[in-house]
Amino acid sequence: MNQLHVEAEGVARAAPEVVWELAANADRYPQWGPWSASGYHSPGDQDGVGAIRWFRYGRTTTVERVLESEPGRRLVYTVVKGIPVRNYRAEVTLSPVGEGTHIRWAASWDRTLPGRVVHRTLRTLYPDIVGRLIAAAERNALPAQP
Repeated sequence: MNQLHVEAEGVARAAPEVVWELAANADRYPQWGPWSASGYHSPGDQDGVGAIRWFRYGRTTTVERVLESEPGRRLVYTVVKGIPVRNYRAEVTLSPVGEGTHIRWAASWDRTLPGRVVHRTLRTLYPDIVGRLIAAAERNALPAQP
C-alpha cells in the first residue's frame, strides 16, 4: 500500500539541546504548540523508548509511543490511537547548523480514506508546528557567551 507523507523543516537560532528540551518533552508541548494539553501515560516515562505520550488538539486526543530516542538529535514515534491512521511513523531530526539547529519533522502512514483526510490537516499543521517550535527555541535560547 502506498504511503502518505508530510514534512516541515526550518532553522532555529538555538542550540540542539534547547530545541530537544521542547520537542522531546511532552509536558511542554502546550507551552509552544497548538495543543491544549499533553503529558505522559505513566509518570517517569519521559524521554525514553517505549514512553507513551498523549496530546490534545481540538477535540482529539492522540496517543503516541516513542520508538527511538537519541537525545539532542532524533526522536521517532508512532500513533497508537486518536487519529485514524495506520502504520504512522514520525521522526523529528535535529542537526547543528552554524550557531543554530536544523529541524526536520516528517511522518508517513498508509494511504487509506481516513488517512487521506488526516493528510489534508497535517500538511498544513506540520509547518505551523515547526514554526512554533523554532520561535519557542529562540525565546528559550541562552545568550551567546563572549
